Amino acid sequence: MRFSPKQRKVLTWWCRPGDWEAIICDGAVRSGKTFSMGLSFFLWSMARFDGRQLGLCGKTITSLRRNLLAELVPYLRRLGFDCRERRSENLLTVRLGGHENRFLLFGGRDESSAALIQGSTLAGVLLDEAALMPRSFVEQAVARCSVAGSRLWFNCNPENPQHWFYREWILKARERRALYLHFTMEDNPALTPKIRARYRSAYSGIFYRRFVLGEWTAAQGRVYDFFDRERDSVPVPAGPFREWRISVDYGTANPASFGLWGRQGETWYRVGEYYYDSRREGRQKTDAEYVRDLRQLAGDREIGRVIVDPSAASFIEALRREGFSVVRADNDVADGIRVTADLLKRRQLVICDTCADCLREMETYCWDARGQRDAPRKEQDHAMDDLRYFAMDAAAGERGGFAATWVERRA
Repeated sequence: MRFSPKQRKVLTWWCRPGDWEAIICDGAVRSGKTFSMGLSFFLWSMARFDGRQLGLCGKTITSLRRNLLAELVPYLRRLGFDCRERRSENLLTVRLGGHENRFLLFGGRDESSAALIQGSTLAGVLLDEAALMPRSFVEQAVARCSVAGSRLWFNCNPENPQHWFYREWILKARERRALYLHFTMEDNPALTPKIRARYRSAYSGIFYRRFVLGEWTAAQGRVYDFFDRERDSVPVPAGPFREWRISVDYGTANPASFGLWGRQGETWYRVGEYYYDSRREGRQKTDAEYVRDLRQLAGDREIGRVIVDPSAASFIEALRREGFSVVRADNDVADGIRVTADLLKRRQLVICDTCADCLREMETYCWDARGQRDAPRKEQDHAMDDLRYFAMDAAAGERGGFAATWVERRA
């Protein structure tokens, strides 16, 4: 395997242990930072320690396995490492050259995750996508590294410049004795010019600046600024659809929005929708009435599943009593917007011109520039929420296919 100069620096920084106590790698997607850091982490830990515990952290354990271990562990085995994973215990035991260490796998999805790592004593920790983890989890992981000679390893893609990790670690890297390395796609020798061009064409706006240019920049303006109603919306295509689903953003006081999706080939078309604003209409509807309205939207189509706002517990139960297969939506807003943008740009989600409410919201859905975290304004966003729920569900079902650009780095 060939490594770039920056990757070689990642692989060897720990050979002079008096210089740095941590390493931070950020920058573009597919820039080679994750694999080189993971390889270096295992080389360092097996050279420096025997009989110790170390931590491997991702936003979720599933994403950690997919983003880091799926490629890295087979490579380590080819190098002579004896790697044995006990998935039920989230434990990877590694042997090399008479040394044996235990690597504990942790997911840092939300504030409650800090309790999972609390109490562990670690000789080092690698945090994959540190900027996606709560501050409490990262700080708890750092606090667990109490063994002499322990080191901290962070990688991430850029987020908002007000993000705590950027302000507290990247801007203070020298103060924290952390080696900071910024990666671009040119730092990954495995990427051909054609592949680099493909990734560059996959992003626009804020996503291009962050994930191609590797900039820590604030989100502003329209969320889906690349979307042009006249160009990108289409009539409902002729011909049969091989699968049907409905996405739901449930509302009583707030509007309710349902999207009807049909699949042709690898593309999902939003062919119809239902939108009810109780404030405008002057009356709130019951769960039973919404179930009836959803049935009318479905018509005589066989609906494979209904993807529903996870907070709508009573409506989910009402749908299940009526025989619908219901999936609780993944409500991660930031991830959902990224996935939705990717699938829309690739024309693997298409909004038909019959969906006036979704198209109207696409034109007014904007980032809230007032916050320190990326979030859209909570105004006229109900069709956007059900669109996002559907995109995340479609991506989860196509991990090896069309959603790989986003999903490979997100939980």
